[in-house]
Amino acid sequence: MMGAMERPADEAYELLDAGQGRRLERFGALLVDRPAPGATEGRRGGADWSRAVAFRGGLGWVGVDGAMAPRGPIRVRLAQSNTPLMLADLTAGGQVGIFPEHARNADWVCDAVSRRAHGDGGGPEGGGELPPVLNLFAYTGLLTLVAAAAGAAVTHVDASRPSVAWARRNAAANGLEERPIRWIVDDALRFLRREARRERSYDGLILDPPSYGHGREGGHAAAFRFERDIEELLAAALEVAAPDAFWLISTHTVGWEAERLTAALAWTLGVRPRQVEGLPLGIEAASGARLALGAAARFDPLAGEPR
Repeated sequence: MMGAMERPADEAYELLDAGQGRRLERFGALLVDRPAPGATEGRRGGADWSRAVAFRGGLGWVGVDGAMAPRGPIRVRLAQSNTPLMLADLTAGGQVGIFPEHARNADWVCDAVSRRAHGDGGGPEGGGELPPVLNLFAYTGLLTLVAAAAGAAVTHVDASRPSVAWARRNAAANGLEERPIRWIVDDALRFLRREARRERSYDGLILDPPSYGHGREGGHAAAFRFERDIEELLAAALEVAAPDAFWLISTHTVGWEAERLTAALAWTLGVRPRQVEGLPLGIEAASGARLALGAAARFDPLAGEPR
């Protein structure tokens, strides 16, 4: 993958400003203004919000001067060194197919996979057995592709068929379509229980559950609520985790800061909270504004305790 200094300007991502419940971002040549509940302060200025395609509730995407918003995939590379090229687009729900804040975990996932993939002759070039990694609520596959490129055999699970199809297009855009990636459309809890019955285990688990979402169960959508279901989800994931598995969980749920998320993961794993690394997920804008975007907790027993 390309290094951070090698990204073409027409493929770069940048948060330009944030405030008053909105965020102004550049995806390649496209300027986007969309909602951001974490942007609670005023805008810093210095950015031309009037030139952006904006998402408005009830109206959808509104182009400059009321023109129709452009549609179609936009090639985007995030700043971190191990992030793949992603295909962004303007969706009906106001999303763009990328959570840029998740790029902060790309290098960590790459390192965690490499410790397991290259230690026994594995990895893309080594010819050994590839470490299996499970990515739940995997969306359009940012960390799936990071793990696959680092040498993992990835199982990518999401309840949304369009999101899984999008992830497969991202894999093809990075030349990773031939890597060992299982693409699964399923409810996360249902899938975990089935894998446990099959006695399958994974050397790494990546989870990004929604605050509120829908899964698939018996042909009907089963609601997932983070506050209510996170303990059950982690317990089910533990059933398929190898003894030295690495863990990464992230959330955008209000009230779940890094410390609380770290405590929940530590309790599930039976380790001390200080052994789990917690970090806020956020992005600093070019204007100096700071956009809070949730939290993450990560644990790798092969890496030693975090500082």
